[in-house]
Amino acid sequence: MNDLATDTTDDEAAAPHRLWASDTGTLREPSRRALVQLLRGPYLSAGRHGHLWNALLNDEQQIRSRLADLFLDLVTDQQGQFAFVRNAESPDTDLPKVMRTATLTFLDTAMLLHLRQLLLRADSGEATIVGQDEITDQLQVYSGRDGADPAGFARRVNASWMKLTRYGIIAPTSTEGRSVISPVLRLVFDAQQITAVQAEYARIAAIAEEEDPSADDDTVIDPAHAPTEHEEDR
Repeated sequence: MNDLATDTTDDEAAAPHRLWASDTGTLREPSRRALVQLLRGPYLSAGRHGHLWNALLNDEQQIRSRLADLFLDLVTDQQGQFAFVRNAESPDTDLPKVMRTATLTFLDTAMLLHLRQLLLRADSGEATIVGQDEITDQLQVYSGRDGADPAGFARRVNASWMKLTRYGIIAPTSTEGRSVISPVLRLVFDAQQITAVQAEYARIAAIAEEEDPSADDDTVIDPAHAPTEHEEDR
């Protein structure tokens, strides 16, 4: 009996955070759940996952190391209190792409850029809420051939709105037709990408491009913003 008690104690000392018989993990349970939420996407935030955000802060280096083992990079914003993961990049090594990206249509990207501008103009720390009708009005400049078919253009705007909702870029509020913009949108593109895309879209708007803008372009959204399903930790 004494030997058995000793063996059990030794096992617990070797794996103090064991959750099942064959568990060899070293992270505490809350930190594991934070890691899972990061992998599920689209992001982890203090506002939506308070206990997981605290766990991330407590074990950030270990969680960052676990993600690095999977060729993933952890991005955190301490001021905005959110974090997400994206594929790691190296100029010297061809790293595997673990998290998938999503190709956006012309209108998807135009909407995303406008939402980002609204977010950046808002007071830091306050929720940025926008109405779908407002976005539709702002995107009229890109209606192209659909200018003669307002209903068709509205359907395409609605499809883009639903897509960005599915990716976690916007989240519905209690008021129908109004959504809050996710703070992660601040970090979707880097400054160089934003400048290039905005310049191209300004050019298209200026010359009233007649080609159908509904065709897919090559814009991609970072992996954390294209989850298989938008889920919250339970």
